[in-house]
Amino acid sequence: MDTSILDIVARKRVPTLDALADIVAAHKRNGLVTVFTNGCFDLLHAGHVRCLFDARSRGDRLVVALNSDRSIRTMKGPPLPVYGEEDRVQLICALTCVDHVYVFEEQTVDHILATVKPDVHAKGSDYTEETVPERATVRAYGGRIAIVGGAKTHSTRDTVRAIQSLRENQRV
Repeated sequence: MDTSILDIVARKRVPTLDALADIVAAHKRNGLVTVFTNGCFDLLHAGHVRCLFDARSRGDRLVVALNSDRSIRTMKGPPLPVYGEEDRVQLICALTCVDHVYVFEEQTVDHILATVKPDVHAKGSDYTEETVPERATVRAYGGRIAIVGGAKTHSTRDTVRAIQSLRENQRV
């Protein structure tokens, strides 16, 4: 069967927060553990993939909340993101470990977590359980926090610097 990326996106992308809450509630009713993680996922690299696969291993379903282009520009300033949200949605949806993708505009995911109440909130190893910004929200509804992905050895910032260095040395 020939499945296009657009078919995969249509199956995995969740259009509204209410729809996402309904999906997670259905998973709970069926005894499934839902893991939630979030990020920009611009310039997808091996560190991102390790985090996502590790997050998925902590439960039965993985929800990825993806920062919108506007939220990235607000947080990090132009010219970011490098890849627009539709491209980033396709990249994340293409990963077999990802079950659902939701694009959000907010600067934090506290409201999303409080509404959806996933069993596990997964964050990369640049955090500890004590430094996860949403820890109070997760604890308030009885969720767990998982630090995923192992030691941080990749970053988008380092990738951008490497590309800039290549360009400066005229290797690109």
